[in-house]
Amino acid sequence: MDSVKSTPDGFPSALISPAAERNSAAILEVLRAHLPAQGRVLEVAAGSGQHAVAFSNALPGLDWTPSDPSAEARASIEAWRAKTGAANLRPALTVDMLDDASWPSGPLDAIVCINMIHISPWSAAQGLMRLAERSLTRPGGLLYLYGPYREAEVPLAPSNAAFDDSLKGRDPAWGLRDRGEVETLARSHGLALTLRRAMPANNLSLIFRRI
Repeated sequence: MDSVKSTPDGFPSALISPAAERNSAAILEVLRAHLPAQGRVLEVAAGSGQHAVAFSNALPGLDWTPSDPSAEARASIEAWRAKTGAANLRPALTVDMLDDASWPSGPLDAIVCINMIHISPWSAAQGLMRLAERSLTRPGGLLYLYGPYREAEVPLAPSNAAFDDSLKGRDPAWGLRDRGEVETLARSHGLALTLRRAMPANNLSLIFRRI
């Protein structure tokens, strides 16, 4: 849903997401505090690739693999990767939460998913939790989610209500998810919520770990 624009001449495939520019620093603060110093991270729905570049540069001990089912997004990720040359940033993978045949094999230490589950059908969130259950096999395995949510105990901000309406207008299967329902889904796949942190612009950081 975020508008994107091309970078200056020389990297025509590299897209710029204003939202990624705005939220990278705040998200990085949370990731730096909770991700392991070393390990293998998969970023799901990496979009333009700006987050992947920012986080891999700031966290050099992590092996960071971005992924996205969109060919345009993967081209942008690769353009950013070529531009920055971070040694720990891997080539973009074609990973689709609706197609488990596309999921990477082997254990992961963390999965990072930013602004996806409200801009996709609920089946994508279900796929994400199945992937997390399958891949986060090591003690302390972490799933990080970021975005806006509905919460029973917190009044919905007018801006989030308008955003929810706009999402459902684009696709009835989209929309802000209830945090409690996400927690219940995660728990059914062996993951427990260990952190809820309010973020700028009425977003949340949620961290789940292996039970």
